[in-house]
Amino acid sequence: MNRHAPSLEQIFADHIRVLATTLRPKTVADYRTAAHRFLTYLHATFPQVHKLSQLRRDPHLLGWLRSLCEQHPPLCNATRQDYLLWLRRLLQDLAANGHPLPFDLIRRQDFPPQPRYLPKPLSLEDDQRLDHQLRHTDDLKSNALLLIRATGIRIGECIDLPLDCLRQVSETQWALHVPIGKLHTERWVPVDEDTRRIVARIRTLASALAPGKSQVFLLPRDRQPATWYRNLHGALLKAARHAGCTTRVNPHCLRHSFATEMLRLGVSLPALMQLLGHKDIRMTLRYVQVTQQDLQREFHRARENPLPLHSIPKLPLPLTTTPAAGLPAIQQSLAATRHLVELFRVQQQDPKASRTLRRLAQRLLKISHELEHLTHAEK
Repeated sequence: MNRHAPSLEQIFADHIRVLATTLRPKTVADYRTAAHRFLTYLHATFPQVHKLSQLRRDPHLLGWLRSLCEQHPPLCNATRQDYLLWLRRLLQDLAANGHPLPFDLIRRQDFPPQPRYLPKPLSLEDDQRLDHQLRHTDDLKSNALLLIRATGIRIGECIDLPLDCLRQVSETQWALHVPIGKLHTERWVPVDEDTRRIVARIRTLASALAPGKSQVFLLPRDRQPATWYRNLHGALLKAARHAGCTTRVNPHCLRHSFATEMLRLGVSLPALMQLLGHKDIRMTLRYVQVTQQDLQREFHRARENPLPLHSIPKLPLPLTTTPAAGLPAIQQSLAATRHLVELFRVQQQDPKASRTLRRLAQRLLKISHELEHLTHAEK
């Protein structure tokens, strides 16, 4: 072995540092975790492997997959899938950068089945209890949670909101400017008067904590974002417990509740996708819950306004009994009559009647052609 050749740890670490220039810190940490777990297994089970060119699907990658399945306590399918995704991305990038690696070390069939992802909105009762409790508490953390519920933003997006996040888009309309976040996109979320009051209350409470100190973020950054994560989670659990919520609550439940409420109020799925900041409509569908009450409401609303399956247009027929009637008026009448005959024919269930009507339409078409010859002859 060439003693100057970089080790596997160094190769992976160098590439992850390159990814860190464009990816979020949490994503970079995930890549480091996947690389560390794989290399730890590789050195313990196959100590003779020192180069990327020595890697093989069997036994190296398949052995690692088996080790993930045999861990105690066992890893869930979602966690194992994440490890496979992260490691596959690293291996594919290294191969693209010229390292001698097979292209099929991790295949599609290696991924465990995805668990069924159900929407997790709060029930209407729990949602109302929690809203009442947060408004009664009326501190900085409670109002931040009310803002998350009112706009459907992520907890990280709420922590990163700038002080001037509330913008006036017209004389009577306002929107919350959500800066670039998880999916590297920014968006404008419409807000009502109540949400504007919540933002104003947050500003007041934040300025009272640090009077005379200039602020850049809506939530003061005298602490690290990770501290805000813990504080908001803790405040929500405490409020849910005092409110008597029947289910476990986390900040993402507020986002699910917002999405379900918007759908019930009539917001279309494409618009809801924009409100939530999704790039794929399939992700939006995971956020909305359609209950039996929703199905009943939609069903009876549709039955209240039945539409005919076939609408027959009413074509005006010219009066052929007037002295002004001529060949053009007759041709127009024949065309309208033939059209009505065809519409009536397609609704017939009796094949014999349908054939008779088809022959009649053909005769009308032949008469129309004869009239065209007369028109040309007159000219």
